[in-house]
Amino acid sequence: MPQKQKSKSWTELKQAGNETFKTGQYGEAINIYSLAIKELEKCNKKEPEDLGILYSNRAASYLKDGNCAECVKDCNMSLELFPYNVKSLLRRAAAYEALERYRLAYIDYKTALQIDCNIAAAHDGTNRMTKALTEADGLSWREKLPPIPTVPMSVREKLAQKATANAAPRTAAPTQNGTNQTSKPAPNDKDVKKAQLLKEEGNALVKKGEHKKAIEKYSQSLKLNPTEPTTYTNRALCYVSVKQYRDAIRDCDEALTMDGRNIKALYRKSQAYLGLKDIRACEESVNMLLRVEPNNCAAMKLLEEAHKK
Repeated sequence: MPQKQKSKSWTELKQAGNETFKTGQYGEAINIYSLAIKELEKCNKKEPEDLGILYSNRAASYLKDGNCAECVKDCNMSLELFPYNVKSLLRRAAAYEALERYRLAYIDYKTALQIDCNIAAAHDGTNRMTKALTEADGLSWREKLPPIPTVPMSVREKLAQKATANAAPRTAAPTQNGTNQTSKPAPNDKDVKKAQLLKEEGNALVKKGEHKKAIEKYSQSLKLNPTEPTTYTNRALCYVSVKQYRDAIRDCDEALTMDGRNIKALYRKSQAYLGLKDIRACEESVNMLLRVEPNNCAAMKLLEEAHKK
């Protein structure tokens, strides 16, 4: 490390670390972020979140450098200083996944989705962990999970406001997070009301059997309020009706991110898998539904239909 680096402020070192990270010099970036951390810790007026971001940045470098254990340590420190930091959650999840600690990875991916339900990397990670855990523990794998933290709405709003202000490396994980993910701000009351009206218009179109038009209304509603699970399940019903099964599954996953016991999401996801003739996935989804609601007759009939395929 050149001697002149040591005289720089922590903000200058942070920027230097970011630039070094972008060029793929991850070992050097680790060294620079380490200096930045030391400099910031010397400051009398240091903000915990600033320090948390530095640890998260160094964690990204460790992850890229293949040192997953150190990545987890830095993410733990980052999340103590800056609770529910999405980037730290995603980086720790990727590290846990690489270490084959799939339950912990699943928890972090699901927690990140509570903060921003539009993170594709977290959805993909959740799906991978679901598959891995099902293969390892069978259909009862959810019973072995640690509790998933509930992210308060006040925290979601605060993080959404800060999302665009944090200067950090763009790549969160070696394969899953190649693009920069940003959190959308929580919808305001005006948007929520508009979204509700659009959803009701979609519901009216469904009753008329006009599913494609209903999809358009639900999509408009979700642009205004992407935090309403029933809009996703309603649109999923329409996607199943027009045989856009993969779109239906994606909408059900969105709803299940917000409510893992959502009966409609589990049922329509099962319908979509049946439409795709993925019998195993259909059975797994139905069984999840029946664990939530054991006497659901529609689910039982769907399971019988799947067995006939």
